[in-house]
Amino acid sequence: MKIIESSKIKEKAYVEQLENGLTVIIIPKKNTKKKYIIWGTHFGSIDNRFIMPKTEEEVFIPDGVAHFLEHKMFEQPNGTNSLDTLMALGIDANAYTTNDHTAYLFECTSHFEEGLNELMDYVQHPYFTDENVEKEKGIIGQEINMYDDDPAWKLYINAMNCMYKENPIKIDIAGTIESISKITPDVLYKCYNTFYHPSNMTMVVCGDFVPENLIEEIKKRLLPKENQGEIKRIYPPKEDKINKKYETAQMEVSVPIFMLGFKDIENKKEERVKKHIALEILLNMIIGKSSKLYAKFYKEGLLLSEPSLDYEFSNEYAHVLISGTSKDPKKIEQGILETIKQMKENGLDENHFERIRRKVYGDYVVEYNSVGDIARMFLADTIKEVQTFDYIEQFETVTKEYAEGVLKSIFKEENEILSIVNPIQN
Repeated sequence: MKIIESSKIKEKAYVEQLENGLTVIIIPKKNTKKKYIIWGTHFGSIDNRFIMPKTEEEVFIPDGVAHFLEHKMFEQPNGTNSLDTLMALGIDANAYTTNDHTAYLFECTSHFEEGLNELMDYVQHPYFTDENVEKEKGIIGQEINMYDDDPAWKLYINAMNCMYKENPIKIDIAGTIESISKITPDVLYKCYNTFYHPSNMTMVVCGDFVPENLIEEIKKRLLPKENQGEIKRIYPPKEDKINKKYETAQMEVSVPIFMLGFKDIENKKEERVKKHIALEILLNMIIGKSSKLYAKFYKEGLLLSEPSLDYEFSNEYAHVLISGTSKDPKKIEQGILETIKQMKENGLDENHFERIRRKVYGDYVVEYNSVGDIARMFLADTIKEVQTFDYIEQFETVTKEYAEGVLKSIFKEENEILSIVNPIQN
Protein backbone atom coordinates (compact mmCIF):
# COMPACT_ATOMS: atom_id res chain seq x y z
CA MET A 1 0.00 0.00 0.00
CA LYS A 2 1.41 3.37 -1.03
CA ILE A 3 1.26 6.15 1.57
CA ILE A 4 0.85 9.75 0.39
CA GLU A 5 1.41 12.34 3.07
CA SER A 6 0.89 16.06 3.55
CA SER A 7 3.38 17.18 6.18
CA LYS A 8 1.81 20.65 6.29
CA ILE A 9 -1.58 19.47 7.55
CA LYS A 10 -0.49 16.12 9.06
CA GLU A 11 -2.79 14.01 6.88
CA LYS A 12 -2.10 10.66 5.21
CA ALA A 13 -3.78 8.79 2.37
CA TYR A 14 -3.25 5.06 1.85
CA VAL A 15 -3.52 4.12 -1.82
CA GLU A 16 -3.64 0.63 -3.30
CA GLN A 17 -4.38 -0.50 -6.81
CA LEU A 18 -5.91 -3.97 -6.56
CA GLU A 19 -5.20 -6.82 -8.99
CA ASN A 20 -8.44 -6.15 -10.88
CA GLY A 21 -7.41 -2.51 -11.39
CA LEU A 22 -9.62 -0.86 -8.74
CA THR A 23 -7.92 2.08 -6.99
CA VAL A 24 -8.74 2.25 -3.28
CA ILE A 25 -7.84 5.38 -1.29
CA ILE A 26 -8.25 5.39 2.51
CA ILE A 27 -7.81 8.57 4.55
CA PRO A 28 -7.85 7.66 8.26
CA LYS A 29 -9.31 10.24 10.68
CA LYS A 30 -8.68 9.21 14.28
CA ASN A 31 -11.48 9.70 16.82
CA THR A 32 -14.00 10.72 14.16
CA LYS A 33 -17.49 9.28 14.58
CA LYS A 34 -18.58 9.79 10.98
CA LYS A 35 -17.54 7.40 8.23
CA TYR A 36 -17.84 8.23 4.53
CA ILE A 37 -17.40 6.05 1.46
CA ILE A 38 -17.70 7.04 -2.19
CA TRP A 39 -17.29 4.67 -5.13
CA GLY A 40 -16.93 6.39 -8.47
CA THR A 41 -16.52 5.45 -12.10
CA HIS A 42 -14.82 7.61 -14.71
CA PHE A 43 -18.00 7.83 -16.79
CA GLY A 44 -19.91 11.08 -17.12
CA SER A 45 -22.16 12.97 -19.49
CA ILE A 46 -19.31 13.83 -21.90
CA ASP A 47 -18.49 10.15 -22.55
CA ASN A 48 -20.99 9.57 -25.36
CA ARG A 49 -18.70 8.00 -27.96
CA PHE A 50 -16.13 5.28 -27.25
CA ILE A 51 -14.57 2.01 -28.43
CA MET A 52 -15.35 -1.03 -26.27
CA PRO A 53 -12.05 -2.58 -25.06
CA LYS A 54 -12.79 -6.25 -25.78
CA THR A 55 -14.80 -6.10 -29.00
CA GLU A 56 -13.21 -2.95 -30.52
CA GLU A 57 -16.78 -1.91 -31.39
CA GLU A 58 -17.30 1.84 -31.73
CA VAL A 59 -20.34 2.90 -29.74
CA PHE A 60 -22.39 6.12 -29.91
CA ILE A 61 -24.79 6.43 -27.00
CA PRO A 62 -27.77 8.76 -26.50
CA ASP A 63 -27.25 11.84 -24.31
CA GLY A 64 -28.02 11.20 -20.64
CA VAL A 65 -26.98 7.53 -20.38
CA ALA A 66 -24.49 7.99 -17.49
CA HIS A 67 -27.20 9.71 -15.41
CA PHE A 68 -29.86 7.15 -16.43
CA LEU A 69 -27.53 4.30 -15.43
CA GLU A 70 -26.94 5.93 -12.03
CA HIS A 71 -30.71 5.97 -11.40
CA LYS A 72 -31.12 2.32 -12.41
CA MET A 73 -28.29 0.87 -10.30
CA PHE A 74 -30.32 0.88 -7.06
CA GLU A 75 -33.09 -1.41 -8.37
CA GLN A 76 -32.78 -5.09 -7.42
CA PRO A 77 -34.31 -8.21 -9.07
CA ASN A 78 -36.33 -8.96 -5.89
CA GLY A 79 -38.13 -5.61 -6.19
CA THR A 80 -36.19 -3.83 -3.44
CA ASN A 81 -34.30 -0.56 -3.82
CA SER A 82 -30.80 -0.35 -2.32
CA LEU A 83 -31.22 3.32 -1.47
CA ASP A 84 -34.24 2.41 0.72
CA THR A 85 -32.30 -0.50 2.27
CA LEU A 86 -29.44 1.83 3.27
CA MET A 87 -31.78 4.53 4.58
CA ALA A 88 -33.57 1.92 6.73
CA LEU A 89 -30.22 1.25 8.45
CA GLY A 90 -30.00 4.95 9.37
CA ILE A 91 -27.34 5.48 6.70
CA ASP A 92 -27.37 8.67 4.63
CA ALA A 93 -26.91 7.36 1.07
CA ASN A 94 -26.92 9.06 -2.31
CA ALA A 95 -25.49 9.08 -5.85
CA TYR A 96 -24.73 11.70 -8.48
CA THR A 97 -23.53 12.16 -12.07
CA THR A 98 -21.22 14.91 -13.34
CA ASN A 99 -19.60 15.73 -16.67
CA ASP A 100 -16.77 13.26 -16.04
CA HIS A 101 -17.81 10.77 -13.36
CA THR A 102 -20.65 8.95 -11.60
CA ALA A 103 -20.49 8.26 -7.86
CA TYR A 104 -22.33 6.16 -5.25
CA LEU A 105 -21.84 7.07 -1.62
CA PHE A 106 -22.98 6.93 1.96
CA GLU A 107 -22.17 8.53 5.31
CA CYS A 108 -22.88 6.95 8.70
CA THR A 109 -21.87 6.80 12.34
CA SER A 110 -22.87 3.13 12.73
CA HIS A 111 -23.74 0.10 10.54
CA PHE A 112 -20.79 0.80 8.23
CA GLU A 113 -20.21 -2.90 7.53
CA GLU A 114 -23.86 -3.51 6.54
CA GLY A 115 -23.70 -0.37 4.39
CA LEU A 116 -20.52 -1.61 2.71
CA ASN A 117 -22.25 -4.94 1.98
CA GLU A 118 -25.17 -3.20 0.30
CA LEU A 119 -23.08 -0.64 -1.62
CA MET A 120 -20.70 -3.25 -3.01
CA ASP A 121 -23.59 -5.56 -3.83
CA TYR A 122 -25.75 -3.15 -5.83
CA VAL A 123 -22.88 -1.45 -7.71
CA GLN A 124 -21.66 -4.87 -8.88
CA HIS A 125 -25.09 -6.28 -9.82
CA PRO A 126 -26.86 -4.27 -12.52
CA TYR A 127 -30.45 -5.23 -13.27
CA PHE A 128 -32.01 -3.77 -16.40
CA THR A 129 -35.20 -4.98 -18.08
CA ASP A 130 -37.37 -3.52 -20.83
CA GLU A 131 -40.03 -2.85 -18.22
CA ASN A 132 -37.91 -1.11 -15.58
CA VAL A 133 -36.05 0.95 -18.21
CA GLU A 134 -39.33 2.21 -19.71
CA LYS A 135 -40.65 3.09 -16.25
CA GLU A 136 -37.49 5.09 -15.48
CA LYS A 137 -37.89 7.15 -18.67
CA GLY A 138 -41.04 8.71 -17.20
CA ILE A 139 -39.29 9.52 -13.90
CA ILE A 140 -36.21 11.04 -15.57
CA GLY A 141 -38.44 12.85 -18.07
CA GLN A 142 -40.00 14.72 -15.14
CA GLU A 143 -36.50 15.55 -13.84
CA ILE A 144 -35.52 16.92 -17.29
CA ASN A 145 -38.62 19.12 -17.33
CA MET A 146 -37.63 20.45 -13.91
CA TYR A 147 -34.13 21.26 -15.20
CA ASP A 148 -35.64 23.00 -18.24
CA ASP A 149 -37.59 25.25 -15.85
CA ASP A 150 -34.53 25.97 -13.66
CA PRO A 151 -33.05 29.42 -14.47
CA ALA A 152 -29.67 28.59 -12.90
CA TRP A 153 -29.29 25.48 -15.06
CA LYS A 154 -30.36 27.37 -18.20
CA LEU A 155 -27.79 30.05 -17.34
CA TYR A 156 -25.03 27.42 -17.11
CA ILE A 157 -25.98 25.51 -20.28
CA ASN A 158 -26.13 28.78 -22.23
CA ALA A 159 -22.69 29.73 -20.87
CA MET A 160 -21.30 26.39 -22.09
CA ASN A 161 -22.94 27.01 -25.47
CA CYS A 162 -21.15 30.35 -25.67
CA MET A 163 -17.85 28.81 -24.64
CA TYR A 164 -17.88 25.67 -26.85
CA LYS A 165 -19.14 24.74 -30.30
CA GLU A 166 -18.89 20.92 -30.33
CA ASN A 167 -17.60 19.98 -26.87
CA PRO A 168 -19.92 17.48 -25.10
CA ILE A 169 -19.84 19.58 -21.91
CA LYS A 170 -22.73 21.41 -23.60
CA ILE A 171 -24.86 18.29 -23.17
CA ASP A 172 -27.39 18.37 -20.36
CA ILE A 173 -26.28 15.70 -17.84
CA ALA A 174 -29.79 14.21 -17.79
CA GLY A 175 -30.11 14.33 -21.60
CA THR A 176 -33.36 15.30 -23.30
CA ILE A 177 -36.78 13.61 -23.46
CA GLU A 178 -35.92 12.60 -27.03
CA SER A 179 -32.42 11.25 -26.25
CA ILE A 180 -33.49 9.12 -23.25
CA SER A 181 -36.30 7.60 -25.35
CA LYS A 182 -33.53 5.75 -27.25
CA ILE A 183 -32.03 4.14 -24.13
CA THR A 184 -32.47 0.34 -23.93
CA PRO A 185 -31.24 -2.35 -21.51
CA ASP A 186 -28.64 -3.30 -24.16
CA VAL A 187 -27.23 0.27 -24.19
CA LEU A 188 -27.08 0.30 -20.37
CA TYR A 189 -25.34 -3.09 -20.17
CA LYS A 190 -22.79 -2.03 -22.82
CA CYS A 191 -21.96 1.10 -20.82
CA TYR A 192 -21.96 -0.76 -17.50
CA ASN A 193 -19.65 -3.51 -18.78
CA THR A 194 -17.28 -0.94 -20.27
CA PHE A 195 -17.16 1.82 -17.67
CA TYR A 196 -18.01 -0.01 -14.42
CA HIS A 197 -14.98 -2.26 -14.74
CA PRO A 198 -12.82 -1.96 -11.56
CA SER A 199 -9.89 -0.61 -13.62
CA ASN A 200 -12.04 2.44 -14.47
CA MET A 201 -13.21 2.96 -10.88
CA THR A 202 -11.94 4.55 -7.67
CA MET A 203 -13.17 3.96 -4.12
CA VAL A 204 -12.39 6.52 -1.41
CA VAL A 205 -13.08 5.94 2.29
CA CYS A 206 -12.56 8.42 5.12
CA GLY A 207 -13.08 7.88 8.84
CA ASP A 208 -11.61 6.10 11.86
CA PHE A 209 -10.28 3.03 10.04
CA VAL A 210 -7.23 0.79 10.09
CA PRO A 211 -6.37 0.93 6.36
CA GLU A 212 -4.95 -2.62 6.12
CA ASN A 213 -8.08 -4.14 7.72
CA LEU A 214 -10.47 -2.11 5.57
CA ILE A 215 -8.67 -3.07 2.34
CA GLU A 216 -9.19 -6.74 3.23
CA GLU A 217 -12.91 -6.15 3.86
CA ILE A 218 -13.22 -4.46 0.45
CA LYS A 219 -11.32 -7.27 -1.33
CA LYS A 220 -13.66 -9.87 0.23
CA ARG A 221 -16.69 -8.21 -1.35
CA LEU A 222 -15.26 -7.68 -4.84
CA LEU A 223 -16.48 -9.95 -7.61
CA PRO A 224 -13.77 -11.49 -9.81
CA LYS A 225 -13.44 -9.61 -13.09
CA GLU A 226 -11.22 -10.28 -16.07
CA ASN A 227 -8.83 -7.51 -16.99
CA GLN A 228 -9.94 -5.33 -19.87
CA GLY A 229 -7.89 -3.02 -22.05
CA GLU A 230 -8.01 0.74 -22.06
CA ILE A 231 -11.31 2.42 -22.94
CA LYS A 232 -10.78 4.63 -25.99
CA ARG A 233 -12.98 7.70 -25.58
CA ILE A 234 -13.66 9.76 -28.69
CA TYR A 235 -14.12 13.50 -28.28
CA PRO A 236 -14.39 16.32 -30.84
CA PRO A 237 -11.15 18.22 -31.61
CA LYS A 238 -10.06 20.87 -29.09
CA GLU A 239 -11.40 24.35 -29.83
CA ASP A 240 -9.09 27.35 -29.50
CA LYS A 241 -11.82 30.01 -29.71
CA ILE A 242 -15.12 30.71 -27.97
CA ASN A 243 -18.30 29.80 -29.86
CA LYS A 244 -20.08 33.13 -29.31
CA LYS A 245 -19.88 36.15 -27.03
CA TYR A 246 -23.38 36.42 -25.52
CA GLU A 247 -26.53 34.42 -24.92
CA THR A 248 -29.66 35.60 -23.15
CA ALA A 249 -32.91 33.92 -22.10
CA GLN A 250 -36.10 35.02 -20.37
CA MET A 251 -37.41 32.98 -17.45
CA GLU A 252 -39.27 33.28 -14.15
CA VAL A 253 -36.68 35.31 -12.22
CA SER A 254 -37.33 38.50 -10.26
CA VAL A 255 -33.87 39.99 -11.01
CA PRO A 256 -31.46 39.09 -13.86
CA ILE A 257 -28.87 36.39 -13.17
CA PHE A 258 -25.57 36.29 -15.02
CA MET A 259 -22.61 34.01 -15.69
CA LEU A 260 -19.45 35.55 -17.06
CA GLY A 261 -16.81 33.12 -18.28
CA PHE A 262 -13.25 32.96 -19.60
CA LYS A 263 -12.19 29.97 -21.67
CA ASP A 264 -8.81 28.51 -20.70
CA ILE A 265 -7.23 27.71 -24.05
CA GLU A 266 -3.87 26.63 -22.59
CA ASN A 267 -5.18 23.74 -20.49
CA LYS A 268 -1.84 22.09 -19.62
CA LYS A 269 -2.10 18.95 -17.50
CA GLU A 270 1.14 19.45 -15.56
CA GLU A 271 0.15 22.94 -14.40
CA ARG A 272 -3.46 22.36 -13.35
CA VAL A 273 -3.15 22.43 -9.57
CA LYS A 274 -0.85 25.45 -9.46
CA LYS A 275 -3.02 27.32 -11.96
CA HIS A 276 -6.19 26.41 -10.04
CA ILE A 277 -4.73 27.88 -6.83
CA ALA A 278 -3.68 31.06 -8.66
CA LEU A 279 -7.15 31.42 -10.20
CA GLU A 280 -8.88 31.09 -6.84
CA ILE A 281 -6.68 33.90 -5.50
CA LEU A 282 -7.20 36.06 -8.61
CA LEU A 283 -10.98 35.63 -8.68
CA ASN A 284 -11.21 36.63 -5.03
CA MET A 285 -9.02 39.66 -5.72
CA ILE A 286 -11.13 40.71 -8.73
CA ILE A 287 -14.68 40.34 -7.33
CA GLY A 288 -14.50 38.38 -4.05
CA LYS A 289 -16.15 39.61 -0.85
CA SER A 290 -13.14 41.67 0.26
CA SER A 291 -12.45 43.24 -3.18
CA LYS A 292 -12.96 46.94 -3.94
CA LEU A 293 -15.12 46.07 -6.93
CA TYR A 294 -17.52 43.96 -4.86
CA ALA A 295 -17.77 46.71 -2.20
CA LYS A 296 -18.53 49.29 -4.93
CA PHE A 297 -21.18 47.16 -6.65
CA TYR A 298 -22.79 46.17 -3.35
CA LYS A 299 -22.97 49.80 -2.19
CA GLU A 300 -24.56 50.79 -5.51
CA GLY A 301 -27.09 47.95 -5.21
CA LEU A 302 -25.75 46.33 -8.39
CA LEU A 303 -24.71 43.07 -6.71
CA LEU A 304 -27.19 41.59 -4.26
CA SER A 305 -24.83 38.97 -2.82
CA GLU A 306 -21.29 37.62 -3.14
CA PRO A 307 -20.84 36.09 -6.62
CA SER A 308 -19.96 32.43 -7.12
CA LEU A 309 -16.38 31.90 -8.40
CA ASP A 310 -15.35 28.65 -10.11
CA TYR A 311 -12.66 27.03 -12.23
CA GLU A 312 -13.89 23.88 -13.98
CA PHE A 313 -11.43 21.66 -15.82
CA SER A 314 -10.73 18.20 -17.22
CA ASN A 315 -8.65 16.88 -20.12
CA GLU A 316 -11.40 18.05 -22.48
CA TYR A 317 -12.36 21.51 -21.19
CA ALA A 318 -11.29 24.31 -18.85
CA HIS A 319 -12.94 27.62 -17.99
CA VAL A 320 -13.40 30.24 -15.30
CA LEU A 321 -16.94 31.19 -14.23
CA ILE A 322 -18.21 34.19 -12.26
CA SER A 323 -21.95 34.09 -11.55
CA GLY A 324 -24.42 36.10 -9.52
CA THR A 325 -27.55 38.25 -9.41
CA SER A 326 -27.63 41.85 -10.64
CA LYS A 327 -30.15 44.31 -12.03
CA ASP A 328 -27.49 45.29 -14.60
CA PRO A 329 -25.22 42.36 -15.63
CA LYS A 330 -23.60 44.41 -18.41
CA LYS A 331 -22.31 46.90 -15.82
CA ILE A 332 -20.91 44.01 -13.79
CA GLU A 333 -19.16 42.70 -16.92
CA GLN A 334 -17.78 46.16 -17.67
CA GLY A 335 -16.49 46.56 -14.10
CA ILE A 336 -14.82 43.14 -14.07
CA LEU A 337 -13.10 43.71 -17.43
CA GLU A 338 -11.91 47.16 -16.34
CA THR A 339 -10.55 45.77 -13.03
CA ILE A 340 -8.69 42.99 -14.88
CA LYS A 341 -7.21 45.55 -17.28
CA GLN A 342 -5.95 47.68 -14.39
CA MET A 343 -4.48 44.63 -12.63
CA LYS A 344 -2.63 43.67 -15.81
CA GLU A 345 -1.28 47.19 -16.30
CA ASN A 346 -0.35 47.95 -12.68
CA GLY A 347 0.48 44.47 -11.39
CA LEU A 348 -1.18 42.87 -8.36
CA ASP A 349 -1.24 44.73 -5.06
CA GLU A 350 1.17 42.80 -2.83
CA ASN A 351 -0.75 43.24 0.44
CA HIS A 352 -4.09 42.32 -1.14
CA PHE A 353 -2.50 39.29 -2.83
CA GLU A 354 -1.01 38.02 0.45
CA ARG A 355 -4.26 38.57 2.37
CA ILE A 356 -6.33 36.64 -0.19
CA ARG A 357 -3.64 33.97 -0.49
CA ARG A 358 -3.89 33.28 3.26
CA LYS A 359 -7.69 33.18 3.05
CA VAL A 360 -7.65 30.63 0.18
CA TYR A 361 -5.11 28.46 2.04
CA GLY A 362 -7.33 28.57 5.12
CA ASP A 363 -10.30 27.43 3.00
CA TYR A 364 -8.27 24.43 1.77
CA VAL A 365 -7.28 23.43 5.32
CA VAL A 366 -10.88 23.70 6.61
CA GLU A 367 -12.02 21.15 3.99
CA TYR A 368 -10.02 18.52 5.89
CA ASN A 369 -12.41 18.84 8.86
CA SER A 370 -15.16 16.97 6.99
CA VAL A 371 -14.90 13.28 6.05
CA GLY A 372 -17.35 13.90 3.19
CA ASP A 373 -15.41 16.85 1.77
CA ILE A 374 -12.16 14.86 1.93
CA ALA A 375 -13.57 11.78 0.17
CA ARG A 376 -15.34 13.75 -2.57
CA MET A 377 -12.19 15.83 -3.21
CA PHE A 378 -9.99 12.74 -3.55
CA LEU A 379 -12.42 11.07 -5.96
CA ALA A 380 -12.92 14.14 -8.19
CA ASP A 381 -9.18 14.88 -8.26
CA THR A 382 -8.28 11.26 -9.09
CA ILE A 383 -10.68 11.33 -12.05
CA LYS A 384 -9.04 14.60 -13.18
CA GLU A 385 -5.60 13.00 -12.73
CA VAL A 386 -4.40 15.40 -10.05
CA GLN A 387 -3.21 14.63 -6.52
CA THR A 388 -5.38 16.23 -3.82
CA PHE A 389 -2.57 16.96 -1.34
CA ASP A 390 -0.79 18.97 -4.08
CA TYR A 391 -3.21 21.84 -3.41
CA ILE A 392 -1.60 22.11 0.04
CA GLU A 393 1.94 21.10 -0.92
CA GLN A 394 2.21 23.35 -4.01
CA PHE A 395 0.54 26.35 -2.41
CA GLU A 396 3.82 28.11 -1.56
CA THR A 397 4.94 27.95 -5.21
CA VAL A 398 2.09 30.28 -6.26
CA THR A 399 3.84 33.63 -6.15
CA LYS A 400 2.48 37.06 -7.08
CA GLU A 401 4.55 36.90 -10.28
CA TYR A 402 3.11 33.50 -11.22
CA ALA A 403 -0.47 34.74 -10.59
CA GLU A 404 0.22 37.79 -12.78
CA GLY A 405 1.22 35.41 -15.59
CA VAL A 406 -2.03 33.45 -15.17
CA LEU A 407 -4.01 36.71 -15.16
CA LYS A 408 -2.53 37.67 -18.54
CA SER A 409 -2.89 34.23 -20.14
CA ILE A 410 -6.51 33.45 -19.17
CA PHE A 411 -8.39 36.70 -18.62
CA LYS A 412 -8.45 37.82 -22.25
CA GLU A 413 -11.45 39.65 -23.72
CA GLU A 414 -11.43 37.46 -26.85
CA ASN A 415 -11.96 34.40 -24.59
CA GLU A 416 -14.73 36.02 -22.51
CA ILE A 417 -18.45 35.14 -22.68
CA LEU A 418 -21.59 36.33 -20.90
CA SER A 419 -24.80 34.38 -20.28
CA ILE A 420 -27.81 36.24 -18.84
CA VAL A 421 -31.27 35.11 -17.77
CA ASN A 422 -33.63 38.08 -17.63
CA PRO A 423 -37.11 38.30 -16.07
CA ILE A 424 -39.99 37.63 -18.47
CA GLN A 425 -41.23 40.90 -19.97
CA ASN A 426 -44.99 41.39 -19.53
